[in-house]
Amino acid sequence: MPENSFYIETYGCASNKADSYIISNILLESGYIKTKLEEAQFVIINTCAVKEQTENKIKERLKSLHHLYYKESNRYIIIAGCLPHITLNYVNVIKTVIPSFSAIIDLGNFRDLPEIFKRIRLGEKNLIIKSDQMIDKAKFLIKHPIGKITCIVPISEGCLGSCTYCCVKHARVTLNCYDPDNIINNIRHQLEHGIKQIYLTSQDCSIYQYGETKLYDLVKEINNLDFKFYLRMGMINPSFLINNVDQLISIFNLPKVYQFLHIPIQSGSNRILQEMKRTYEISEIIDNLELLRKKFPYLTISTDIICGFPGESEYDFYRTINFIKWLKPEILNISKFTARPGTKAKQMTQLNSKTIKERSIRLSKVYRASLLNINDKWKGWEGEVLLLHKGLDDQQTFCRNFAYKNIFLDKANAVYGEFMKVKVEVIERFNLFGKSV
Repeated sequence: MPENSFYIETYGCASNKADSYIISNILLESGYIKTKLEEAQFVIINTCAVKEQTENKIKERLKSLHHLYYKESNRYIIIAGCLPHITLNYVNVIKTVIPSFSAIIDLGNFRDLPEIFKRIRLGEKNLIIKSDQMIDKAKFLIKHPIGKITCIVPISEGCLGSCTYCCVKHARVTLNCYDPDNIINNIRHQLEHGIKQIYLTSQDCSIYQYGETKLYDLVKEINNLDFKFYLRMGMINPSFLINNVDQLISIFNLPKVYQFLHIPIQSGSNRILQEMKRTYEISEIIDNLELLRKKFPYLTISTDIICGFPGESEYDFYRTINFIKWLKPEILNISKFTARPGTKAKQMTQLNSKTIKERSIRLSKVYRASLLNINDKWKGWEGEVLLLHKGLDDQQTFCRNFAYKNIFLDKANAVYGEFMKVKVEVIERFNLFGKSV
């Protein structure tokens, strides 16, 4: 195995992916070599804690790594990400699952990794490394390989919410909004190196504020950069829709910003939203959702729903069904509720798993039915798309247009990262199929 080699495996959200890019870049600049798992001296597992299913998958992965490598004295396993930090004593769970781990790091000591690796090589084991300050992750200028089209740029970390089901807030505790100058510099760097699609990410993009700079101010400055690209905003809290709809309208009017809104509603029942400590009611957001759809008729809406939250009655769930029938989101992420460690929801009376599964199936059917004619308005549309990667087969190209729609081109002379004018000819539920014009 090569000396100073590493492998990184990432679970979870876009913020975690951004963290992995930063970790990789720091190690590469320090003379380390990125390799396959089988050849890596340092194995980094960047964990996620949002769902029990993901937690269990990661724990099984760590167990398997322990059994594979615990006898190898020159193989070191590093655990990063949220999972070790979701409760005060979760590190003890990690120790039980993988007693051979070399280090657990937190979310703010990436710069220290080369020094941490030196300590490990000198024989230190089971290190628990915590940082004493939060870092501005927008400062890290990632060097992506040639041909890379999409990059993720973090704008903040942490949130201001107190949702009763969320354990991630224990890991990413204090809100830390990054300097807009660093964010702009980072994005300019990416664009200069050929990036054409930028994802802004955080636990909640809508609460971004640095001094007098609010989310719209930041996005406008990015939009004004003298490059051709698309920008996708990350998750927006529904409260922002209520209190700052003018900002959203201004953002979606910017020509380089995807008309794409990820707004996690979580439930259609006001009673359940209150139990979740979500600080809004359905009636407060409906008018502004209608306003956005009126101003931006091609707007793509993505939302998240939790099925089977503790205490959710059939009537509460019926309210969610009706809300989704009304909203008709282009994208719906359905989560079956699982109680997370250290959360208030874990202390509540739980629904049985059969009921939760049955409700998620019912909601999924409602959603699929809503897709039957949702894209009819796109038939015959002509406009510019960004060519991203191979489609469903080698003869097809996957693209996105200004509304973040999936568009497939057959037999296109594709140069990924280029823009092309196309016409949509066929609609198949969520996907659009077209040809160059």
